[in-house]
Amino acid sequence: MYPLLRMAYQAFLNRKAKPLAAFETHVSHHMCWPWDLDPWFELNNGRTLTLFDLGRIPMAQRSGLVKATMQNGWGLTVAGSSVRYRRRIRVFERITMRSRLAGWDDRFFYIEQSMWKRNGECANHVLIRTAVAGPKGLVAPGEVAKALGYDPTPPALPDWINAWIAADATRPWPPMQD
Repeated sequence: MYPLLRMAYQAFLNRKAKPLAAFETHVSHHMCWPWDLDPWFELNNGRTLTLFDLGRIPMAQRSGLVKATMQNGWGLTVAGSSVRYRRRIRVFERITMRSRLAGWDDRFFYIEQSMWKRNGECANHVLIRTAVAGPKGLVAPGEVAKALGYDPTPPALPDWINAWIAADATRPWPPMQD
């Protein structure tokens, strides 16, 4: 089940938070609950992606994106992701999540998020490719950036993000059917 109460709590916590400028990091704090676990009593990999919403949506709220989507009839959609899992997160363990806009190109926004343990170790890291969808299809990121008061010119993306974009473009779509 989607963590609606946790999302509402994060929205409540951030309702009066200082607005974020482009590329600033949103920091949030979370706990691994028993219902987040897999059979090995650690944070489930699918639930990890769901919990990243708890950082990404408030980040969008603080940047003004949520307001812009409501004013323009837009919606947000995830178009791809790449996750690295490096450290286990156990029940009742507290984590700090960092979420930031890494940049955009002519079609998508790229958001970088990570979960950190109390000892300073990074437990996991995700790159999310996301789009803004409107009544007529995808909205150009430059148009969205302009609505947020950003320069609409795409910034240079880091090499590792460009490499991921290039590698993902070689993936066959639709996938083969056996």
